[in-house]
Amino acid sequence: MSDKPWGGRFDAPTNAFVEAFNASTHVDARMYAEDIAGSRAHAKMLTQQGILAEDDLAAILKGLNEVEAEIEAGTFEFTIALEDVHMNIEKRLTDKIGDAGKRLHTARSRNDQVTTDTRLYLRKRTNELLARLHTLQTVLIDLAEQHADTIMPGFTHLQTAQPVTLGHHLLAYVEMFERDAARFIDARNRMNQCPLGAAALAGTTFNIDRALTAKELGFDAPTANSLDSVSDRDYIMELLATASICSVHLSRFSEELIMWMSAQFSFVELPDAFCTGSSIMPQKKNPDMPELVRGKAGRIIGGLMSILTTMKSLPLAYNKDMQEDKEAIFDAYDNLEGCLRVFGDMLPDMVVNKPAMHKAASSGFATATDLADALVRAGVPFRDAHEIVGKSVAYCIREAVELHQMPAEACADIDERLSVTMVQALSVESCVAARDHVGGTAPNQVRLQCKSWKKRLNETLESKNA
Repeated sequence: MSDKPWGGRFDAPTNAFVEAFNASTHVDARMYAEDIAGSRAHAKMLTQQGILAEDDLAAILKGLNEVEAEIEAGTFEFTIALEDVHMNIEKRLTDKIGDAGKRLHTARSRNDQVTTDTRLYLRKRTNELLARLHTLQTVLIDLAEQHADTIMPGFTHLQTAQPVTLGHHLLAYVEMFERDAARFIDARNRMNQCPLGAAALAGTTFNIDRALTAKELGFDAPTANSLDSVSDRDYIMELLATASICSVHLSRFSEELIMWMSAQFSFVELPDAFCTGSSIMPQKKNPDMPELVRGKAGRIIGGLMSILTTMKSLPLAYNKDMQEDKEAIFDAYDNLEGCLRVFGDMLPDMVVNKPAMHKAASSGFATATDLADALVRAGVPFRDAHEIVGKSVAYCIREAVELHQMPAEACADIDERLSVTMVQALSVESCVAARDHVGGTAPNQVRLQCKSWKKRLNETLESKNA
């Protein structure tokens, strides 16, 4: 029982299966650097407050450096008998430096230690996700600029609606990912409070300086309530919710790429390096990466559902159920980072079939709204114009022609206010160019938006590096 930090209360050893079932080392060992950083800050604070001797601090800092080096060299052996990353590191430190290592845990608990480590780790990983989002947005903006004039059909209900430019379509995802980035930043800033010093749930009787440890670890301030400090997992729920929304955006994009790559669309060709073939059908080129990204969304959303369900009935303060929080968020972050990397690496080499997009935009009566607008400009009330164009579309379907191919006599038969000049003026190019306003699909607007986005992302990058 001597290996257990709580063993003094118990007379019998832990059941072997229970010991394995109880352990979280396989999940939280990845937080070793954060755990060691927290211990360094805690030890320095204890020494400054006269709670720990200078000699003990020197031994602790030296020992922690050696433990960290062992872990990074791969020679450190984590054991489930010590339950988690925290006790594995503390035990190894104590083996190295003796009683000084045993004094390190003064005025703290694993309850405040684990949530401090988790916040530090997720802060780092969130910054990495933000960098991935920035890269993907940059790729999309470059593609949008290249395809500011590339015309494609816009859809509602997956039915041809109006012509748009591919550049405009891609910039829609830039907007989505910008909102994702804002949510990650917001959640990261909100969680940047330091729980260290809350101890088990009520604080400590020692004269600690929580502001010092918070500053040392790069937090904005100490948390304000010791009970909330150790029982709060809002930051994990927020980050999982944000990751889920981001994964939904990636999934929607994936769905479009999968459709666009099909023979029925033939809009794009994804690079071979990001596709696979069939074991039986030699002609197949499968968009496996977008399909996997689409599938990962369900997994990430599942992590959010898991932690929401776990937390919904827990009384204050810490409960062992909370051990399940890290597996969900770590898995979500790992998979989301992979999804963002796949898209950031894949899209620059995507080949766009401009003729196929243009052909699709030129069929399906995508210019019908513009014909109605032309009638309105000629003084026809919009509802009348809507009906006239509807009858025109019905005629075109019967005769297997497009709107701009309607003869003069057909226009006159449908309504005397419908002129052949109006229908002959219809083209996807003119329809797209006419939408030259803020938020519109006109090539001019796409280029302006690309320029604005580049400036905005550069300023974000400069601010981050300042």
